[in-house]
Amino acid sequence: MKQLTIGIIGNGKSTNRYQLPYILQRKEQYKVKTIFQRDLSKSDWARIDGIDYTDNLDILLNDPEVEIVVLAISSNAHYEMAKKVLAAGKHCIVEKPFTETIEQAKELYAIANEKNLIVQCYQNRRFDSDLLTVQKVIESNVLGDIQEIEMSFDYFRPERSEQSTSFSKINSFLYGHACHSLDQVISVFGKPDRVVYDVRQLLGEGRLNDYFDIDLFYGNLKVSIKSSFFRLKPRPSYVVYGKKGMFIKETKDKQEEHLKMFVWPNVVGFGVDNVKEYGTLTYIDNDKNYHEEKVVSEVGDYGRYYDALYNTIVNGVEKLVKDEETLWQLEILETGISGVK
Repeated sequence: MKQLTIGIIGNGKSTNRYQLPYILQRKEQYKVKTIFQRDLSKSDWARIDGIDYTDNLDILLNDPEVEIVVLAISSNAHYEMAKKVLAAGKHCIVEKPFTETIEQAKELYAIANEKNLIVQCYQNRRFDSDLLTVQKVIESNVLGDIQEIEMSFDYFRPERSEQSTSFSKINSFLYGHACHSLDQVISVFGKPDRVVYDVRQLLGEGRLNDYFDIDLFYGNLKVSIKSSFFRLKPRPSYVVYGKKGMFIKETKDKQEEHLKMFVWPNVVGFGVDNVKEYGTLTYIDNDKNYHEEKVVSEVGDYGRYYDALYNTIVNGVEKLVKDEETLWQLEILETGISGVK
């Protein structure tokens, strides 16, 4: 099996919590050679044996062995750094949100296509257990025609809004969090027919954008994604309404919870729901019989993103995250944030 060599720009939470634990599990497919960190004297993360750490970006970009560079840096630096990586002749994986504007994204795709390279957003949340479970329920067809889906990702972080004194588009709550949910919807249903926006600053203008409620319409189906910094008790992760019943998944994928506790994907039980966290499926069957049952949660695995990336680069399989899907997402983000100041 061909082993691909990776370099990573950034050595913070994204690299050490959401990238390395999954890449390092796939030693036959990948080798992480170099991590660039601007200041090597400062780090909250222990260094990993076998990986070179450098504060010289040219060492990473000019290394002929490095084939893929992962950008795990501030969102406002994605565009310029991705251009440098592509100019160096390397595939580039960019954390979310991909870029600030559609035009920036189009430029990156054009450069990559010209050089026969891949630039792609790191949409690992396509492999959240709650999303995978909802897909399983929908595909079972026990709910009949799906009429409405509500997706919520709530926090209780009022201090974030109270302490904010300015607004930033690329660092907004919409860009930083809706990028997950929007991609999940687009990955399942594609481009919406129309979109209705409710994007707010709950404490007024000149503050953090801390709330959004976006409705995406697909024919007769409405998919709503909702989030707020002022929800003391979060809403269910998913509620799916069909012609014959409904499915409720109260809790979210547990990978992030476990990663925050430094429990890694190689530990038995990582990311696995317990019985109390299973979603509830309620429906009427074709004989008019009532059913209420628990649905065993699918097991999420963000590493499947890297499995798909490997197949694209080595085997020529179509990209997991298609260019047009990221452009559709950015169009929604740009339009949604346009009325916020």
